[in-house]
Amino acid sequence: MRILGIDPGMAIVGYSLVDYVNDKYLLETSGSIQTDKSETDSERLLEIFNDLSSICETLNPDCAAIEKLYFFKNQKTIIPVAEARGVIMTVLQKYNIPSYEYTPIEVKQVLTGYGRATKKEVEQMVKITLEKDDLPKLDDTIDSIAIAICHSRNLR
Repeated sequence: MRILGIDPGMAIVGYSLVDYVNDKYLLETSGSIQTDKSETDSERLLEIFNDLSSICETLNPDCAAIEKLYFFKNQKTIIPVAEARGVIMTVLQKYNIPSYEYTPIEVKQVLTGYGRATKKEVEQMVKITLEKDDLPKLDDTIDSIAIAICHSRNLR
């Protein structure tokens, strides 16, 4: 199964494609869509739409797992992130890619066994799961991998 993991945001959308076959994980690709803060919100959302559309066409995932808005400490960013999620969900629907949503607590619980795990603990479990020592540098990209792994484990 080819799972597109997505960590939504207005400034940065982390994404990864994780193949899960015979209880083995292979990170096919990962990266980020980064929008320019000097552009209008509508321009940034269009960039997310266009870039994610291209990613979906190129990678052809079987499904997508996306982080669900659960709780936000920063009230200034919740609306732009929600708007970005809306665009992302629209792209997934456009390409008929089934999508599944997980809160950060659910992802942490599935990966580490503890819903309040730190980013470092999640990163360590991603490394162990992928059997890789080197991961992408951006937290958003690592989070997208964790979300994809979470989905594969929920399938079991």
